[in-house]
Amino acid sequence: MITSTCRSFIPNDYQLDMSVFPERARDLGTMYVEAEDKETLGRVNEISFVRVNYVLGIIYNSKSGHTQLKWRHVRGDQGRLSGEASTNTMVNLYEAGALDRSFIRTIAPRIQ
Repeated sequence: MITSTCRSFIPNDYQLDMSVFPERARDLGTMYVEAEDKETLGRVNEISFVRVNYVLGIIYNSKSGHTQLKWRHVRGDQGRLSGEASTNTMVNLYEAGALDRSFIRTIAPRIQ
């Protein structure tokens, strides 16, 4: 989410903290983190930054409406991702390390 929405302006203090996530209101393209515990740290433009403990799920809908994704925790740091993603989102997921090259090769023939 950081790669696609706020990499250029996320405060340095939050950038390296793996427990900090961006959130955004539904009318601007939903970014929401469901967690056992969540604390709002601050706001920059339309993005709020939250520190979370034990992520249960993440909902992401792009501003354009071309991407609608839901991630649900399964076990450890593993989860199940479902939804539809634009090519741009796929690139962002790859750059962020969320998708590996073998997965991209598998789905590339299906992208039109």
